[in-house]
Amino acid sequence: MAALSGGVPWRRGWLPALQLVRRGSKAVTRHWKAMHFQRQKLMAVTEYLAPRPAVPPHCLAPRKEASQEDNGYARLLQRQVEEVFRDSRMIAVCQYNSMPDEDMVLMRHYLRKHNIEVKFVLNEIVRPVLSQSKYKNLLPLFVARNILLVSPETKAREMLRVLKRVPQVNLLAACIDDTILSRQGVENFAKLPPLEAAQGQTVGALGLLPSQTSSLLQCGSAHLTALLDQHIRQLQAGETGSPAEPAPAQSSGAH
Repeated sequence: MAALSGGVPWRRGWLPALQLVRRGSKAVTRHWKAMHFQRQKLMAVTEYLAPRPAVPPHCLAPRKEASQEDNGYARLLQRQVEEVFRDSRMIAVCQYNSMPDEDMVLMRHYLRKHNIEVKFVLNEIVRPVLSQSKYKNLLPLFVARNILLVSPETKAREMLRVLKRVPQVNLLAACIDDTILSRQGVENFAKLPPLEAAQGQTVGALGLLPSQTSSLLQCGSAHLTALLDQHIRQLQAGETGSPAEPAPAQSSGAH
C-alpha cells in the first residue's frame, strides 16, 4: 500500500527518448518595395557624372566625306540647265506649291502662247551649275521646290499677267538680259515701254537737240543779212529820192 500510495516510482522523472516539438513557421515580411520618390531624387542628384573632354571627339578626328559616284544622268541634267541659262534672255525663279494638274496644264498653255516655257528643276542639279557661273547670286533662292520660267525674249509683262491668276506659283526673282532683278524690279521692268517705242523716243530726243542748235547758229547770219538788205534799200532810196521800203518783219527767234 505504501508503495501504491507513494505513486509509481518508474513514472516519476521519465521522459521519452525522442520528443517531437511542433513549432509554427515565421511569416515572410521582407518583400520588394519601390524606392521612395524623394530618395530617387537624391540618388539622381548624387549620381556620379564623368567630366566631359575639353574638345569634342568629332572636332579632333577629321571627317571622311562619303564619296559620291559620278552619275551620268545628273551630268546630262546639269548640261541642260547650262543650255537654258545660256540661251534664254529671261529666266524667272518661282516657288512652286502643290496645285491640280488641270491648273498646271492651263498655266503652261497660256505661257507657251507668249513663248515662255516652264522647267522643273531639282536643287541638287541646279545648285552646282549656278555655283560655277555668273548667276551664283541666285543660289539662296533654291532651297525649296522651284520652277523656272524661261524665254528667249523679255516677256515680263505677259509673264506677270499669267502668274497673277495662279496663286500657287510665287515669283521670287528673275534674270533678264544678264541682270538679276527682284520681284519689284521685274514689275518695274514690265512697266517700261516696248523697245521699239523707247528707241523712237530716244531718236526723237537726240534729233531735237541738233535742230535747235542749227536754228540758233543760222539765226545770227539771217538777222545780219536782213540788216544789210535794209541798209542797201535805204542807200538806194536816198539816191533816187523815193521813200525806202520797210524791211520784212523778223521772227521772234531771230535776235
